[in-house]
Amino acid sequence: MKKFLYIFFVFFSLINVNLNANEVNMILKLKYGEVHIELYPEKAPNHVKRFKDFSDSGKYDNVVFHRVIDGFMAQTGDVKYGNSSSSDYNLSLVGTGGSDLPDLKAEFSDIAHERGTLSAARSTDPNSANSQFFICFEAAPHLDRQYSVFGKVVKGMEFVDMIKKGDPNSGSVSDPDKIISLKSK
Repeated sequence: MKKFLYIFFVFFSLINVNLNANEVNMILKLKYGEVHIELYPEKAPNHVKRFKDFSDSGKYDNVVFHRVIDGFMAQTGDVKYGNSSSSDYNLSLVGTGGSDLPDLKAEFSDIAHERGTLSAARSTDPNSANSQFFICFEAAPHLDRQYSVFGKVVKGMEFVDMIKKGDPNSGSVSDPDKIISLKSK
């Protein structure tokens, strides 16, 4: 009987781990639909904390997708110049701003940049991520271990695919789509 209970406990513990593997932590609302996001606090704790703090305080609401390259990624998160409902909104400066908080140190991991990956945008300095992030449309292995992956879209990627694309060379978007809201589930 004890052996049966032990096997039963181990079996259901493994099932529980599997069921929580794709736990939805965040809901990103776009005009096209809801996007469910799983976060990786064990791989990028500081990036996840910053992302959740900005999301839950409404800092990402109404922020535009300023750089969107078809077949590559959609970038957003400039809370300084990218909030389309703010008096500081400036489409010519979106992508150059961050937040009043210090930049984050890189948290590179073994997680691959594949379709749906959320990763921290940065300058050439690996430790310059602040508020901006991008979502990959397709696999981008050249970014692996070069950018801090902190989450992944687990449902609603078809709505991310609908985000207005930018110039094929620069990715800059005129009249860009925006985040309607981004909150913890």
